[in-house]
Amino acid sequence: MTTALQTATSRQGAPRSPHRQLDTITAPLTAIASRSSSLIACPPGRFELAGQTHDLPRYLFLGPAGGAEPIRIGVFAGVHGDEPASSFALLRFVQLLEENPQIARGYCLFLYPVCNPTGYEDNTRHNRNGKDLNREFWCNSRQPEIRLLESELAAHAFNGIISLHTDDTSHGVYGYAHGAVITRHLLQPALAAAAEFLPVNSDGVIDGFRARDGIIRDRFEGVLRAPPGTKPRPFEVILETPHQAPQYLQEAALAVALRAILDEYRAFIAHAANL
Repeated sequence: MTTALQTATSRQGAPRSPHRQLDTITAPLTAIASRSSSLIACPPGRFELAGQTHDLPRYLFLGPAGGAEPIRIGVFAGVHGDEPASSFALLRFVQLLEENPQIARGYCLFLYPVCNPTGYEDNTRHNRNGKDLNREFWCNSRQPEIRLLESELAAHAFNGIISLHTDDTSHGVYGYAHGAVITRHLLQPALAAAAEFLPVNSDGVIDGFRARDGIIRDRFEGVLRAPPGTKPRPFEVILETPHQAPQYLQEAALAVALRAILDEYRAFIAHAANL
């Protein structure tokens, strides 16, 4: 069996292409779903852009029952099309879940591996309309991808939202913490886990914001998040890896960070239930 690490390592030396096919991500995920008892390939969201129809892929991973109502977590990757490590990290995480479904015990994971399909195909940060989608959420945007994603965010009432990104100005891993009070306590162990593969950016200012121990509490307007006014507020984490690092290390760092967040939040929920 080809392991997730072998799969990622095989891509390390691949030349960067100016154009990519969406099925480099969707084909392996759909293949896993075809033989999995946990991963479901949902019908993709469809939208029109520049006179063409495009798919926004969606998957669902149902973890083993945890004794209560499943915890709904949305994981979003590829909002910027020139950050393929985020999409492949989600693929790698699914491979880890298939090898050990107990990682997702008690969870229902909604997975969006490529949120900007035209940007992914064109290898650009923006979509084919020239828009940075991560500045368009909840701003009455006319971008069809945003309308689709906003409907997902509103419909599923997530307990937690995790966005995966890479940053070409950072020398290490860092994250944004928003939403529920618990968020910062989830991000700390996630960064610690990621540090097994990449250093944590401990600068006092990261991405133009004040930071402490790799954690930023501020954010840009229009980033992917829960609908305004949502109560109770879900935790909202943005994980960032250094874009210039080898892609297989970025994938590994994001995958273990995701696992750490699931472990910590499950423990928090169990503790809260016993209070």
